[in-house]
Amino acid sequence: MAQRTFAYRRLHSLLGIIPIGVFLIQHLLINYFAVYGEERFNGAVAFMENLPLLIVLEIVLIYLPLLYHAILGTYIAFTSKNSLARYGYFRNWMFDLQRLTGLIAFAFIAWHVWQTRIQIGLGNAELNYGFMAGILASPVAFWLYAISILAISFHFSNGLWSFLVTWGITQSARSQKAATYVTLALFAGVAYVGIRALVRFSYGI
Repeated sequence: MAQRTFAYRRLHSLLGIIPIGVFLIQHLLINYFAVYGEERFNGAVAFMENLPLLIVLEIVLIYLPLLYHAILGTYIAFTSKNSLARYGYFRNWMFDLQRLTGLIAFAFIAWHVWQTRIQIGLGNAELNYGFMAGILASPVAFWLYAISILAISFHFSNGLWSFLVTWGITQSARSQKAATYVTLALFAGVAYVGIRALVRFSYGI
């Protein structure tokens, strides 16, 4: 049973990086095209929307892995306990933040999918610059998105640290410390890309 649980958690960790993490980076980079203007953003979106078998790709590579990751992640968030003896205070704080940001990410993604993909699928909206600018015109929406992007950026970046440990890539204390610096820098970079696009959509700057 313990071996099976470990396998489930390894799969959970892997899916958080591939394909979910890869999709996150791609999604934020597409949004970042807004910084260069409405036409550039609409062109990037049109390219992605016209990919062959898009709905199949979304279900297989995004929604199913995300559902597994979110359900097991929620279970882990409410059942796992800290381990001061093994990881120390800093890593336990990071683990607490990982659980909190995971719950924020789960709630935000459900809301975001309803607000965008489902409305577009129902024919109520068209994905373009004006649509996103309209969503983010409200200061409340802007700050909810900003907080959620910070949470998701941290969850992905710190999750990468956990992935490296879980899969035996960083086994020594030195390699884990180096991975901490790398993943914190990654968090800053991913968060910047996401927030910068929000500012463009919301304030046009």
